[in-house]
Amino acid sequence: MNQPDPASRTHIRTFLEMQAAEKGSARNTLDAYARDLEDLALFLDDLGCAVEDASPAGLTAYVTHLTDQGFATATRARKISAVRQLYRFLMMEGIVEEDPAAGLSGPKLARALPKTLSIAEVERLLETARRRTETATGRERLRALRLHAMLEVLYASGMRVSELVALPRQVLSGDPRVLTITGKGQRERLVPLNNEARMALDRYLTALADPENTSPTLRPAKWLFPARSAEGHVTRQHLGVELKELASEAGLDPERVSPHVLRHAFASHLLDRGADLRAVQQLLGHADISTTQIYTHVLEERLKKIVYEHHPLARTKSEPSG
Repeated sequence: MNQPDPASRTHIRTFLEMQAAEKGSARNTLDAYARDLEDLALFLDDLGCAVEDASPAGLTAYVTHLTDQGFATATRARKISAVRQLYRFLMMEGIVEEDPAAGLSGPKLARALPKTLSIAEVERLLETARRRTETATGRERLRALRLHAMLEVLYASGMRVSELVALPRQVLSGDPRVLTITGKGQRERLVPLNNEARMALDRYLTALADPENTSPTLRPAKWLFPARSAEGHVTRQHLGVELKELASEAGLDPERVSPHVLRHAFASHLLDRGADLRAVQQLLGHADISTTQIYTHVLEERLKKIVYEHHPLARTKSEPSG
């Protein structure tokens, strides 16, 4: 398999180390950057130049190459973003005098509205999970209690599924009304727990401590939701499968339901009830409010409704004027 020249590999590796150390980029993000930038370096090799010698024309040719290869719009946008970030880094490090990617433009991305569920649908899902805990026995009951607790916490807090499954047991040692979460970039934030989530957690932890329901290897685990997986806790994939099965049982389309959809529902329902966008940004753990602004369609619909219902000029013509 072809590899970029040693100098290009060194520049890419140094850039990735900076992303990990200074920006706290996730492993998946770093892996994607590595693949994208190696692809760039190999393309430049074919043009007869290293990464540090690239010209604006060479990078423009790379963008054309991505289009010709038939990459999806989102993939092309991600690859071009990685290129721009690499050259900004190389210029700050003094490796290149001018940024050859400064004028590089990527494809316009249409921002899709997040999939979500109505309040009634979420309530039906949670109620179905709760009913399972009343009919199951033994270890099946423990699994039902765990699923119910995870879903109540997920909807009450809006946390990412990766944050939920990896919650340490000690997260419950502080104020029972809130959890301290370490999210992307190792940033900490507080997320709320309502009464339903706290009660579901209490029931689950009581069952977890019962020798009849679980093995001794799981009870003293460091994780809040331990499991016999390589990670030692419930995986995102396993939770996703359990949630889709629950959705079918609740009479919902499983394709519309996932842990991330519950995070969207949390944000959308808060905004629909009048929450401030900045507050929702903090609760979701978004570093940039532009990420939270995908939910502004909820605010727009609410404002339209307010104007329609309360502004005198919004009355229909059929209504009497006096």
